[in-house]
Amino acid sequence: MLILLPPSETKTAPGAGAPVDPADLSFPELTAAREQVLTELAAASARDDALEVLGVGERLRAEVERNTRLGTEPAAPALSVYTGVLYDALDPAGMTGSQRAAAAESLVVVSALWGAVRPEDRIPAYRLSMGAQLPGLGRLAAHWKRHLPAALGAAAGDGLVVDCRSAAYAAAWRPPHERTVGVKVVREHRGRRQVVSHMAKHTRGLLARHLAERAAEGAPVDSPQELLAAARERWQAELTGPTARSAGELVVVRTEG
Repeated sequence: MLILLPPSETKTAPGAGAPVDPADLSFPELTAAREQVLTELAAASARDDALEVLGVGERLRAEVERNTRLGTEPAAPALSVYTGVLYDALDPAGMTGSQRAAAAESLVVVSALWGAVRPEDRIPAYRLSMGAQLPGLGRLAAHWKRHLPAALGAAAGDGLVVDCRSAAYAAAWRPPHERTVGVKVVREHRGRRQVVSHMAKHTRGLLARHLAERAAEGAPVDSPQELLAAARERWQAELTGPTARSAGELVVVRTEG
């Protein structure tokens, strides 16, 4: 099983530690593509119009400036750098050793800067979204779409892919339809359903944690039906199974009232 996560916009900058070595990250076949993005990101972040190029506001100027020195910034395991709603729910700091091992084997974060990283890969904090377009490189989703299929296809093998990514990051790699199940979260109140972004992120984090816990206990999820059964241990859930033409969808229903 491969669980695909988006990165978080918010990140905790490591206070100490050796800098990142792109060649030491998981999926070393992505090293050259990563170094391209690092080079173009540093150049774009040093421009007078860097905030406009990266699509961020003035309050993030310090983070953009940090992009110019990522080769010397302290690095730490990815799951301690990525923060925010999804990662708070995942709560990697609260995992046991066996749960962390299960997470390290099954979780992959699809990243605008690194392409894809595993939980224990050491990275610095950075500011870059998949929707950005870097001068000299173009749109990042298109860049990674050329490089991720070989790396992540091999990592997925013939197992189940649980896709918790947002649309921008999903565009960078489409796993085989017949083995992929996306995760949708809806809130139900008085019989009416609506998608709520904050709740969706939180629930996807809880689901990823639950699947890691099950794997650590020797009960991994290997099929869409097993994924549905695992989700129903915690929530009301529904499944549209994958086919050769379209990925499946797990709908987690959070009820109110």
